[in-house]
Amino acid sequence: MRNTIFTALAAVSLLGACREQATDEETGEAAANTAPGPAPAANAAAPAGAAPLGAAVSGDEAKRLMKVRHDGMEDIGDEMKVITRELKSDSPDLARLRASAATVNRLAPEVKGWFPPGTGPEAGKTHALPQIWQKPEDFAAKSRAFEQAAQAFNAAAQGSDIAAIRAANADLGKSCKACHDLYREEEN
Repeated sequence: MRNTIFTALAAVSLLGACREQATDEETGEAAANTAPGPAPAANAAAPAGAAPLGAAVSGDEAKRLMKVRHDGMEDIGDEMKVITRELKSDSPDLARLRASAATVNRLAPEVKGWFPPGTGPEAGKTHALPQIWQKPEDFAAKSRAFEQAAQAFNAAAQGSDIAAIRAANADLGKSCKACHDLYREEEN
């Protein structure tokens, strides 16, 4: 079963596809059993003139990728909550901070591959706004800024200077907000 999943993810990566979320009929929340995997190779080193968000997908592939995107964003959000909680503490647990920083840093490069054309609101329930696909170059630039901020935060978290870690976390938060303000639907 695992080999099948990894083979499927590798094939998707080679085709330049990305990630998304399926809808659970009862809750309206994302549902499936696909976990975030490696970032699509085609998006990581896209040739000049290639679509900034990758190749279009549709149907079951769009739903599957939407699920992967949803799960990945949930994972990033969960780690950001741990980071915030630790940095609000008088004595942050550096091991927890480092683990969360490493997870965010690992997932950050995948974000740019989670939004191929065909995985927007037309494909199902998502908090991703249509502006992502209307302004793909801007969205891709914001994804790169998030990736760089995640790298810098991870590097700071490997040290023991709490002030430097907090400063890097503030920059990471700004990169999240820059994207969410324009491209994420407010939750009610």
